[in-house]
This record gives sequence, structure tokens and C-alpha cells, in this order.
Amino acid sequence: MDALRFLDILGFVIGLVYLYLEYKASIWLWVVGIIMPAIDMVLYFKAGLYADFGMSIYYSLIAVYGYVVWRFGRQARKEGEMPVTHFPLYYIFPATAMLGLVWYVIWWILSTQTDSNVPLSDAFTTALSIVAMWALARKYAEQWLLWLVVDAVCCVLYIYKGIPFKACIYGIYTVFAVFGYRKWLYLIKS
Repeated sequence: MDALRFLDILGFVIGLVYLYLEYKASIWLWVVGIIMPAIDMVLYFKAGLYADFGMSIYYSLIAVYGYVVWRFGRQARKEGEMPVTHFPLYYIFPATAMLGLVWYVIWWILSTQTDSNVPLSDAFTTALSIVAMWALARKYAEQWLLWLVVDAVCCVLYIYKGIPFKACIYGIYTVFAVFGYRKWLYLIKS
């Protein structure tokens, strides 16, 4: 088995653990969220998915932030555990503007500075993932809807790039995004 296939399979297994912990809204997802991107960095670089490589660095950093917010944030201190809430309406415009700006910048970099043959979709999934991870770190239920889009596009992209286990995990993520959203809406009501 070559190194790329091994990393693809290992990332798949760790990704399932991460998904389960995210579904349960468990703070331990952030610990796994530090390990998984380290593996993905090598996989994505070898596959020529440079924006996803950079995204893995961001994932590692935001995992630390997410853990701190969930564990020590103002709402966590007040209520013992940070509750799941809705994405505030006043964040929609800034988040959309940030998505557009980051998407354009990453697309431009990939188009002019790399040999990427998928700069538009690689940049899109990376930009939307940045917004989605921030929403997850803030424990907004709607983060699942953002992931639904990211996961579906990544599934197709990874099939195209020849990393089938990563494509499979993103297919599973796509389905679980629906269930995760419903679960987190239930957590808000209870």
C-alpha cells in the first residue's frame, strides 16, 4: 500500500470519529480536530489540493480556538457548557462578504501561483470551510448547513482527484450534515 492510500484510509477512520463527536456536540471533537488535519496536510499536498492543504493548517488552529471557546467561553462559564444556538442574522452579511473575498483570493492564488487544475472548486470549499469552522467553534446549529454544501462539493472533487476514501468520508459527512442539523436543532429546544 502506498503512502497516499494509507493516509487516505487513516484520515477516513479518524474522520468517522470526528463526525460522531461533532454530532454529539462533544468537546472532544476539537482534540480529534487537531490530529486529523495533520494527516490531511500530507494527503492534500501529495494530491495537489493546495488550498485544502492550507485549510488543514487553519483547521488545526481553529480546533484550539474551538476547544477554548467551548470550554472556557463566556456562555460555557455561565451555563457550565456552551449551548448550541442559532447563527445570528446580523452575521449573515459579514460572513457572506468574507466568503466571497476569501474565495476570490484563494482562487487567484491557486490560478496564478500553483499547478492546480481545480482552482475554483478548491478555493470555494476552502473559503466556505473557513466560515463553517468558525460557526462550529461558536456552536451555531446552521454550521451543519454550510458543511452540507462543502461536503457534497468535496465528495465530487476528491473522486475527481483520485482519493476515494476521502471522497467516501465526505459523502458520509454530507448525509450526516442533515442528521447533525436536526440533532442540534433538538439540542436548542431541550
